[in-house]
Amino acid sequence: MKNKYRILKIAITVIILGLLLSFSLKRFSRQQITDSKISVKMNEKTPVYFVDEKDIREIVKKENPSGKVGNLNIPSLEKKINALPAVDSANIYLNLNGKLNLDIKQRVPVFRLNKDGKDFYVDEKGIEFPISRTYSHPCMLVTGNVQPDEYEKLAELVGKIDKDDFSKKFFIGISKSRDSYNLLTSEGNYRVEIGDLENIDVKVKGFKTFVEKYLVYQDPQKYSMVSVKYQNQIVTTLNPYFKENDSLLKAGKMELAKAPALTANIKKADPKPKTAETKKISPSPVKSKENAKPKIKTQPKETKKPEKKSSATVQPKPKPKVKIE
Repeated sequence: MKNKYRILKIAITVIILGLLLSFSLKRFSRQQITDSKISVKMNEKTPVYFVDEKDIREIVKKENPSGKVGNLNIPSLEKKINALPAVDSANIYLNLNGKLNLDIKQRVPVFRLNKDGKDFYVDEKGIEFPISRTYSHPCMLVTGNVQPDEYEKLAELVGKIDKDDFSKKFFIGISKSRDSYNLLTSEGNYRVEIGDLENIDVKVKGFKTFVEKYLVYQDPQKYSMVSVKYQNQIVTTLNPYFKENDSLLKAGKMELAKAPALTANIKKADPKPKTAETKKISPSPVKSKENAKPKIKTQPKETKKPEKKSSATVQPKPKPKVKIE
């Protein structure tokens, strides 16, 4: 009998809990999802604005016109938002208070590819997505016939360039000609040929060494290409149109060659006026009087006294001259 009562109690409690749960679910399903109960969060590290929050709210309203929680199909809504080209992932869930949360991660473009006359972005996973009409993200421009299986390695190359201060300031674009990649530089009209996308670190370090130890002392317009695709070797190609600038440099060197001769003539002519000046400066008016009056030279005591007085007191002394005569 005791076991029957226990089973009866358990059955009654389960029925009661079921009724309460169904009642709460019905009440919960009747709640309205208003705009204040929709929370949209963008979780990407780099801020991008390909997807607008207003667009997400409109999609939610279209998927659930009644606005009730019970009529909302969360898996279908997630599929709809994930289908957007610029969305990487979307996580949607409901709170017990009827608040709808949408955590969205957008695609962050690594480079912009111009291929067959069309422009589109490529993210770090190598996935293409179209350009937005309302937002343009600053990133490396790549041109040429780049194949989809090369997107990931090319994204790694762009990522390494962005992390290195030297490469980030020096390289402004990438182009592919046939099967060889070229880095476009911000100085001069030359390009850096790297060949394939293997051993990128070694190639960039080799070019950096070439710039710091040699190219700094040269005119950047002198070369049309610097190739680092060969192992332990750097090959340069001269610019054929640099001859005109070369003639100007030769003319400048001729003028510099004439400059030492002019300076030598100036150095020879400098001592003459200096000697003449010393001759003019050395004879003072006092010495001329001493030559005319030799007897005054034997009187040093009298010459010391007028140092305190003015020069006018030294000149008038007619009495000794009268005595000598």
